[in-house]
Amino acid sequence: MGNAEARWYVLHTYSGYESLVKDTIEKLIENNNLKDVILDIKIPMEETIEEKANGKKKVVTRKVIPCYVFVKLVYSNDMWFLLTNTRGVTGFVGPQGKAVPLTTAEVKKMRLEEVVTDSDIKAGDSVKVVSGALDGFIGTVKAVNADARKARVKVTMFGTETEVELGFFEIEKIHVTQ
Repeated sequence: MGNAEARWYVLHTYSGYESLVKDTIEKLIENNNLKDVILDIKIPMEETIEEKANGKKKVVTRKVIPCYVFVKLVYSNDMWFLLTNTRGVTGFVGPQGKAVPLTTAEVKKMRLEEVVTDSDIKAGDSVKVVSGALDGFIGTVKAVNADARKARVKVTMFGTETEVELGFFEIEKIHVTQ
């Protein structure tokens, strides 16, 4: 079994159990030496802007699709049994509970795998935010953490300059032509 056979599958969970399911599967991987079978587990999150009662706006992180956990694994009947019997899991997403892998387009749309196209970003660069709550905003890179593949970007939000941390996959360098 190789990593080439691994595909993304979707587990349906009880409401509020997403983190518990993720933690439980991580323990299963560790206790049963399954790191070559279950390669990744994600609960897609997004940042949104909420207005509080006092009129202040705040960036909050929330689940993109509540009640679902995405798992990259080499599928087998044993894996189906192990994962569907995990506390909080109601089953795989697919017809009659049969696991159906996500297509490459679905994986890209859900941003389950970060494809970095522009990693020559440096402090002072102008960038455009290409995903999340700040999609479409233009900002200036203040600092870069190449190891974490993140940048601190200053954007003007509601008339106020705010620094936010964004992954390289969430921003695009703006190339100025002269």
